Amino acid sequence: MVIGIAVFTVLSSTKGAHLELKGQVIKARTGALDDAHSIAILDFRVNNPSDIPFVVRQVWVTVEKADGEKLRGDMVSKLDLSQVFQYNKFLGVQYNDALSIKDEVKPHGQIDRMVAASFPLSQADLEKAKTIDLWVQDMDGIEFDTVYKMK
Repeated sequence: MVIGIAVFTVLSSTKGAHLELKGQVIKARTGALDDAHSIAILDFRVNNPSDIPFVVRQVWVTVEKADGEKLRGDMVSKLDLSQVFQYNKFLGVQYNDALSIKDEVKPHGQIDRMVAASFPLSQADLEKAKTIDLWVQDMDGIEFDTVYKMK
């Protein structure tokens, strides 16, 4: 019993040292850029329950097409995102800041961000997709992944 209490105490005291993000895509918007290309805008919220900051190293957005094939999108940079909204009014407004490299989710903090990715798919094919997957990697290699199921 003493050993069990000791193990529980050690595991409980190091819980915050394990870096992880928790979150979800709140809203996904899609639109046609031309007949053969479309864009997906993902608004999402993440929180960091650990005692360590999560610093963004890489971001990917992948779509699982209706036939099961996975396709990685071309990320739209933070600087280009405002132009995307300016010239594509059908996407609505930019609700959140764009997530970019070296952005930080502070320990026990929460952020709302957005990402955009273009795909060599028609809008109809993108809207038929099964899922859109958001993947973010920390500078130390820790990964966060969340899947948005298309309707």
